[in-house]
Amino acid sequence: MAALNRREFLKTSGAVSLSQVWPRNLFASNAIRRVRPSDPGWPSKEAWKRLNDAVGGNLIPVEFPINACLSSSESADCKALLANVRNPYYIGDNPGITQTLGWVDAWETKPSVYAVAARNAGDIAAAVNFARENNLRLVVKGGGHSYQGTSNAPDSLLIWTRHMHDVAIQDDFVASGCKSAPQRAVTVGSGTIWLQAYDAVTTKAWAYVQGGGCTTVGVAGLIQSGGFGSFSKHYGMAAAGLLEAEVVTADGKVRIANACTNSDLFWALKGGGGGTFGAVSKLTLRVRDLPELAGGANFTVKASSDDAYRRLIRHFVGFYREALFNDHWGEQAHFSPDNKLEVKMVHLGLDTEESRKVWQPFFDWLAQSSTAYTIEAEPEIGSMPFRHWWDVDWSKEHHRDAFRADSRSSASPINVWWNGDAGQVGWVVWGFESLWMPASLLQDDSQEKLANALFSASRLRKVQLQFNKGLAGAPSEAIESAKDTAMNPAVCGAFALAIVAAGQGPAYAGIPNHEPDAAKGRTAADAVHRCMNELRAVASNSGAYVSESNFFESGFEQSYWGTNHARLAPIKKKYDPDGLFFVHNGVGSEQWTPDGFTRL
Repeated sequence: MAALNRREFLKTSGAVSLSQVWPRNLFASNAIRRVRPSDPGWPSKEAWKRLNDAVGGNLIPVEFPINACLSSSESADCKALLANVRNPYYIGDNPGITQTLGWVDAWETKPSVYAVAARNAGDIAAAVNFARENNLRLVVKGGGHSYQGTSNAPDSLLIWTRHMHDVAIQDDFVASGCKSAPQRAVTVGSGTIWLQAYDAVTTKAWAYVQGGGCTTVGVAGLIQSGGFGSFSKHYGMAAAGLLEAEVVTADGKVRIANACTNSDLFWALKGGGGGTFGAVSKLTLRVRDLPELAGGANFTVKASSDDAYRRLIRHFVGFYREALFNDHWGEQAHFSPDNKLEVKMVHLGLDTEESRKVWQPFFDWLAQSSTAYTIEAEPEIGSMPFRHWWDVDWSKEHHRDAFRADSRSSASPINVWWNGDAGQVGWVVWGFESLWMPASLLQDDSQEKLANALFSASRLRKVQLQFNKGLAGAPSEAIESAKDTAMNPAVCGAFALAIVAAGQGPAYAGIPNHEPDAAKGRTAADAVHRCMNELRAVASNSGAYVSESNFFESGFEQSYWGTNHARLAPIKKKYDPDGLFFVHNGVGSEQWTPDGFTRL
C-alpha cells in the first residue's frame, strides 16, 4: 500500500470497505486492539483522502529506503543507500528510517504506512484525531534519534515534524497566563534540531540556550527526556530551561503548557519521556548570556600493565574530585580493556593558560612514572571564543577538524555533526546501559572503591563517565531547577552518568553482507551487562537515563523517574486516558503489549 502513487491512491474511490459499513466505534470505543492495514477496521481510501485534505495535502505514503538493498547489496541504489545512512541529515529527511536502525533481539526500524508531514499544530491535531477515531497506532518523530525505537512502528500513522523548524528569539517573553518579568527566550518548532537552534542563538545572536550535545538530535525529544549538553554541569538540564510548550493532547486539543497554565502537563513534559503525554508542536526555552570562552582537554594515556592502570584510575578519580568536580568541566573520560584512559572533556569560562594550569599536576604525576605511562599524542588543551563553538565557517577557517559535513548537493552549509557522534549514525545496538554515579563515591573513603569498580568493569568493556550528565558539582540554581522536572531525582546527586555500549553499523536484517551479527551482539550485550554490574556493586539502585539506557531496563518506572513516576502516572491518565500515545518503556506503556497494539 505504501508503494502506491500518493496522488493516484488518494483520488481513487475504490469499492466500499467493511470499515464503511460497520460502525466506526465498534473498533474505537474501549478498544483492546489497534487496527492494522489487513484488518476490516482499517480506514477507507476516502477516509485517508479526507485526512489528506485536512492537512493541506501533506499526507504521504511512507517509503522505506532500506528496500533498495533487500534484493542485492551490490546494486547502485543499495550502495548509494549504504553511503547515505552514514549521514544523519539524510536519515532525518526520510520519514521511513531512523538514526538507529535497530537493536539485536529488540526492534528494527520499520516504516509507518502514512505520515502527516506536519507544518503546524493544526496538522498535528488532525492526525491525532484521525488516529484516535480510527483506532490507529500513532507515532511521533522529529529528530528520530531514539535508541529504543520509540519514533517508529510498522502499520502506524506517523506525525512527522521535521519541517516545523522555525526559530525565533524573543527579548521580552512572558509565558501565557503568567505575570512574571519578561525574559529573553527562543521559540522553536518541534522539528528543530539542536544545530539549527545553536546557529540562531549562539552563532548569530551571541547568546546561549541549554540543549543537547549531538547536533542532529531533535529539540522536542531531548527536552521531553530531560536533556544534557556539554555544558550542563554549569547550566543544568535542558528540560529545566523550558518556559512554555504548545502541545496537542490525545483529545485533539491544542494546549499551552507552562508554569501557570496546565502546569501538571508542563511538568510532565520536562523529562517525563518523549511522545508520551502528547505531540509537541512548539517550545519556548530560556536564553542566557554567553560566556566569552569555552574549550577542551583531549588526550590519551596508555598504562604499561594492569597494575599501572589500576593506579592510573585511582589517581584520576582523586584528581577529578580535587580539580575537575565543578561547573567548569564537563563531558567524558573513557576506561578501556587495553589499559587506556581517554580524556575528552570540555570546559567553560577558562582561558588557555588557566585550563592548562588545571591539568599540569596530573601530567607531573604521569612524568614521575614515565616507564609506566605513555601519552599517545600531544595533549590538546585550550580555549576558543564560545560564540564560534557551533560556527561551521569559523571551524573551517581555523582548521578545526571537529565536524563532518552533509555532502549532498542540496544540503545547507550548517548541516554538520561532531566527529565523535559518527559511530552511532545508522548503527544497530547490541547492548546499551547507563547508571547514575552518586557523588558520595568521590569522598575520600570511597575513591578506592570507585577506582576498583572502574578497573574491574574496564576488563569487560569500555566504560564512559559522562560528567556533564550528573548535576552534583553544579551551581545550586541548576540543581534546584532540576528538582522541578520529572527526571529521577538521583541526577541531582550524581557526579556522572556511566555508559557502557556496543553495536555495529550500518547494518539491517535482510541486506546481504550487511546483516546484524546477532550471535556477536548477544555476547556483547552480556559483556555490557556484566560490565555495568561491576559499577552497580558500588552504585546500586541509582537509576538510569531514559534516553540512553537498556531496551530491557528492569523496573524502568523506578529507574527512569524514581519517586516522580507516582506523579507522572495520573498525569498520563488525565491527558491520555486511552493510551493513544505509546512508547516503549514510557509512562503507561505497561498497560500494552510491547508493540503498542493490544491493551493488556
